[in-house]
Amino acid sequence: MKIKQLIFLALFLVGGVLSSEAQRGVRIGYIDMEYILENVPEYQEASTQLDGKVQRWKRDIEKKNNEIEQMRQNLSKERVLLTNELIEEREEEISILEDELMQYQQDRFGPNGDLMIQRRQLVQPIQDQVFNIVQEIAENKKYDFIFDKSSEVTMLFAAERHDISDIVLRSINRAAKREEALNKREQRQIEQREELSMEEEEAVTEREQAIQDKKDEREQLMEERRRQRDSIRAARQAEFEARRQRLLEERERRRDSIKAARQNRNEQGTEENEGEGEESGGK
Repeated sequence: MKIKQLIFLALFLVGGVLSSEAQRGVRIGYIDMEYILENVPEYQEASTQLDGKVQRWKRDIEKKNNEIEQMRQNLSKERVLLTNELIEEREEEISILEDELMQYQQDRFGPNGDLMIQRRQLVQPIQDQVFNIVQEIAENKKYDFIFDKSSEVTMLFAAERHDISDIVLRSINRAAKREEALNKREQRQIEQREELSMEEEEAVTEREQAIQDKKDEREQLMEERRRQRDSIRAARQAEFEARRQRLLEERERRRDSIKAARQNRNEQGTEENEGEGEESGGK
């Protein structure tokens, strides 16, 4: 479905909702993603770093392009002095460098190049955060629709009272400040540790070492208990298996003994019958 069709469908749905639910009043808000991004320090810092990479890539391309152009000029000047074979080698070398330069440009600035990938990676976390915040605001403040002013949807007029960009931005900044506070607390702990004198550092280290030693001792004790339990369990299992094997062997011996006794009785009975038959025949 094309963008225009999607826009038309969205406006049609909004119009339908506006007409059908005019009695209760439809709440509509919008955000300006570009404005939000411009005011998120982390995004601006990362964007500046990415711009630095882009400038380096452009300089690399310009340098490679100048080298190729210089090779062309040299070949043009020296062509009359070169053999056909050397001319072909030079031309092939220039062609290879041109192909490499084109590939480098695609790898950096193509549709799936580093620039597009890194820009998506840069924007995606903030977009996800904005999406989650917008969901919360919509649920808490009972908004029916929230649009993005900087997207493809054309907004012919938008009253500023419906702009919730600053609300979203405040939520992002609060989350960033909480993270910063956590990092600062950890940094203060490191700085406080660095400000200790040698004697204080040794005392703190001794306390930490004592705590760690107790922890290691508890872990060793628990490990020893686990080994003892495993050893007892293994011994019991081995004893059970040995007893089971003895019972099986004894049962097998009894079965063999019974079978042998039955076979002997059958053999004796056969011999007796044969003896009686011989006596009857003699008479």
